[in-house]
Amino acid sequence: MHEDPRKNMSRDERLAAKLRENLRRRKVQGKAQGKAVGKAVGKAQDRAQADAMRDSDAPSETIGATETLPNPCADG
Repeated sequence: MHEDPRKNMSRDERLAAKLRENLRRRKVQGKAQGKAVGKAVGKAQDRAQADAMRDSDAPSETIGATETLPNPCADG
């Protein structure tokens, strides 16, 4: 019969292996959450920009996703 190689490791070696495994798992989770958050933020910014353009009285030029300035060429 084979013995489990982990049983031959010292307590410190087992702990270090578990910590490495945990770190790898958390990195993968963080990347996945970062992508999901990035998509959600992008959609929220798009909605905010659309709402701002719809709600504005005068035409405006978009500077960024959340910043607008009045159009200096607009009559009014």
